[in-house]
Amino acid sequence: MPIFFLFIYNPKHISQNERSGSSKMIAYNLVLEALLRNTFSIYDLNAFLYCRFCRNVLPSDIAIEIEDVFFHLHKFPLLSKCGKIARIVGDSKNEKEDVYHIIGCPGGPDGFYLVAQFCYGITVELTPKNILMVCSAAEYLEMTEEFGEGNLLAMTESFIHKDILRSWKNCILALQSAQHSIFKAETLPIVSKCLNSLSTMVCTDLSLFGWPMMMYGSLQSPGGSILWNGINTGARIRSSVSDWWFEDISGLSVPMFHKLMEIMDKRGVRSENIASALMYYAKKHLPGLDRWQSFSLVPSVDPKDLLEKITVLLPEKKGKSYCRFLLGLLRIASILNACKPCKDSLERKIGMQLELATLDDLLIPSFSDSYNLYDTDCIERIVRYFLSSQASCIPPFSPSSDPELSPSSSPLSTVTKLIDSYLVEIAPDVNLTPEKMRCLLVALPESLRSLDDGLYRALDVYFKAHPWLSHNERENLCSIINCGKLSIDACSHASQNDRLPLRFVLQVLFFEQLQLRTTISNCLNGLEGDSAPTNTANDTVGTIVQRDGWVSLIQQNRYLKVDMERMRSRVRQLERELTNIKHDMGSTGRSHGLTRSKSRTLWCVPLLPGASDASPAIIQSTGPSPRRSSAGSHISRT
Repeated sequence: MPIFFLFIYNPKHISQNERSGSSKMIAYNLVLEALLRNTFSIYDLNAFLYCRFCRNVLPSDIAIEIEDVFFHLHKFPLLSKCGKIARIVGDSKNEKEDVYHIIGCPGGPDGFYLVAQFCYGITVELTPKNILMVCSAAEYLEMTEEFGEGNLLAMTESFIHKDILRSWKNCILALQSAQHSIFKAETLPIVSKCLNSLSTMVCTDLSLFGWPMMMYGSLQSPGGSILWNGINTGARIRSSVSDWWFEDISGLSVPMFHKLMEIMDKRGVRSENIASALMYYAKKHLPGLDRWQSFSLVPSVDPKDLLEKITVLLPEKKGKSYCRFLLGLLRIASILNACKPCKDSLERKIGMQLELATLDDLLIPSFSDSYNLYDTDCIERIVRYFLSSQASCIPPFSPSSDPELSPSSSPLSTVTKLIDSYLVEIAPDVNLTPEKMRCLLVALPESLRSLDDGLYRALDVYFKAHPWLSHNERENLCSIINCGKLSIDACSHASQNDRLPLRFVLQVLFFEQLQLRTTISNCLNGLEGDSAPTNTANDTVGTIVQRDGWVSLIQQNRYLKVDMERMRSRVRQLERELTNIKHDMGSTGRSHGLTRSKSRTLWCVPLLPGASDASPAIIQSTGPSPRRSSAGSHISRT
């Protein structure tokens, strides 16, 4: 029976002669010290490299180096069990002891140590925590039945099929241990078998796999009933989705979790279950999904890699909580400066269900080089995705999985109100340029809005926060608003708003008068009908005319109209009088003095509204009249 000595030291502290001459004495002393302390390993905290010595009566004739760890062993036990080592030694053709480098052995030094124990005839205890490491190392070293009956590979595969693949708990433990001990464990075939087994259990009834199914969840009996102090209460745990496995798989690494989700998707697991599992995993390892939650990194997870891999797996479905989750991922993607395909995928999925978003979720802070408070570029792209997705039908999650989904209003009207509220919220940003504000105002087509009150309210807030805008910039922004789509309240406010351009105010007054005339005319036409709609028409007229002091405004508009008609009449009279004067002046043919005396006559036309019936009054100058002056001149010359 060989004796195994475990020797760990720092080679930098030992010279070459000490290594060759006194290494065996150092090993025996350290092992004796370890045995007296009832330990099997000696750790040097300052060591960067360590060696493991296996000593027998015969000196070692082979040294295996795995990841800077040296194993001094014997050829016969290794070559009789390991086909790869036998081939390496055979190709070297070196009978003397030499160091053989084995690169890429799964499990590293720990896995090879268990393999060496098996080669020397020492019983290796297989557990769910080391089975994948031992099996992978045995497969890599080609420890098949060709090199001995009952070899390690066949033993580990039998253990996996009997005790690992049939138990949810053991399968989870094996995968969690493998991801820490094996580099890129998700690429190994044996790991793929375990992942396939997990996906099969997810698709099948829980009770078929025994108790316990949940390793970390609530206490429940094998049948699913809730336990209280170990007593079956008979109450069943109800859940809209099969979420019993979310917590267990959340302990897997990002690459292994990503591969598990891919396998589940290929096996036909419901999309809402996959989405819920992704949301659970992301919320556990990626804090900051909520707008009011501070962002913090989990040391064991690369958040950018997790975000990009989760985005690829997200299904194209609709759901209120799912939309909120997507907007949270987009916020994290902006913080982490994720790749463009990742952001584009999130924006496209959000655009497909923009009507389910809320205002708080759309307020994504800007983390780019711009000085804007919010990331308005991504919202503009999301709106474009929304408009392009209206031709296609995106299936929602089942109502049971998302009870908040309510098709009470059309998506177009909902998104219109949402974007108008968004514009009002971002308008106070002093760094928001007029060009960017205009792009956001025209993001939705004009035909989608029945009223432009939301646009007017956003511009009013924007002008108040940006008093330095020029007159042309204000007119350019106001030209987007259709004054005919403003409500009576908006028109009343705009007519008294001194921040608006004068031309826009005049347009509002014109459309306001036109709207009132049309509304009152329709209501009065309704009065001519039967008695049943008469009360309704009267109520409508009273509501329109009496609200917000509109009686006085209508009267003022009527007075203004009368005054304007009087002004036009006076102008026409003045034009006729001027024509007559010119005719008289041309027919007389008098001298220049006569013409100059005529020009001193002043015509004053009263423009007051009450003077419409009075004829033009002639106020003469202090000198003689034109006709008298001409007569006097003629007499004096004769």
